[in-house]
Amino acid sequence: MSLTVLRLRSLCRLQRIQSHMMSSQVEPEVLLEKVGNAGVITINRPKVLNALNMPMIRQIYPQLKKWESSNDTAMVIIKATGGKAFCAGGDIRAVTEAGKVGDRLAEDFFREEYILNNAIGTFKKPYIALIDGITMGGGVGLSVHGRFRVATEKTLFAMPETAIGLFPDVGGGYFLPRLQGKLGLFLALTGFRLKGRDVQRAGVATHFVESKKIPELEKELVDLKSPSNEDVSKVLDSYQNQSSLDSDKPFVLDKHISDINRLFSSGSVEGIVQNLRADGSEFAKKQAETLAKMSPSSLKITYKQLQAGANLSLQEVLVMEYRLTQACMKGFDFYEGVRAVLVDKDHSPKWNPSTLEELPDQTVDQWFCSLGDKDLTL
Repeated sequence: MSLTVLRLRSLCRLQRIQSHMMSSQVEPEVLLEKVGNAGVITINRPKVLNALNMPMIRQIYPQLKKWESSNDTAMVIIKATGGKAFCAGGDIRAVTEAGKVGDRLAEDFFREEYILNNAIGTFKKPYIALIDGITMGGGVGLSVHGRFRVATEKTLFAMPETAIGLFPDVGGGYFLPRLQGKLGLFLALTGFRLKGRDVQRAGVATHFVESKKIPELEKELVDLKSPSNEDVSKVLDSYQNQSSLDSDKPFVLDKHISDINRLFSSGSVEGIVQNLRADGSEFAKKQAETLAKMSPSSLKITYKQLQAGANLSLQEVLVMEYRLTQACMKGFDFYEGVRAVLVDKDHSPKWNPSTLEELPDQTVDQWFCSLGDKDLTL
């Protein structure tokens, strides 16, 4: 074989590799398409568990507003690719880097994310989130405020922010205190993980449908002509009725609900910790150990956030939470938590202050104060 042919072949191979690299680089992070009568949002960053970043927020929000006012779009469905995660959270690393150097992203990311959360919470047409996989933080914000949230056996829900020096944001202060009893406070402080059918039993999801039935469910939804919430509800109910997987298993926290309601009923986080230590049961001991690992600042913020949020509208909660994000950006624990959990992964954060007792309530109260003209406006 001549040298010229060999050269041509290797050149062709190089071009193929380059064009493949180019095409893999331009893979869109979010797909926005019209299917039947539905606007369909597909989160498309499977390699990073579909983490939500700023460009995605800036694509989803205007499209959502367009679909809301468009006569030929009857509903919106949001789902994700990859089979592992719906959306495992916001792009926290980018926000951390920005916060360290005082870059605007640390303000803009939360501002625009919360504006999107509010658009979902006030959306006038049926909004259906197919949360088939890991759903945490920012992923919760993309789903929980919508009218319909469909969990599958692959769903893993948690708000683990107290472990990274943050708090359960994206409207956590609104939906968590509205769960049964003290369940929301328990989930918020401990970051406890709910799986599969339990996500619905807790009240986070509205329906449970087996993962294998999701494509069929989606097809039936997009074929609905001009559905009301009742029409969508009927379709989801029928698929839920066909999904018997794990239906015989009790809710994972069933036997602990009365303990949670009793132990987490206190006027302060310190009081809750005291209750847990005094109780002596295995369950209480385990929760006390969990809380001891969390950022004391985060625990106090979260407690006050949920207490206040129970009596506020979603909009008021988001304004409050935006103030808290900016306090966290100016603090220490958020950067230390991200370092320990996501960067170095040593899981040994050195919190400052290191105990609940060292953090006066007056300091926490200041973090809830207005930012003046920098407040979030919805």
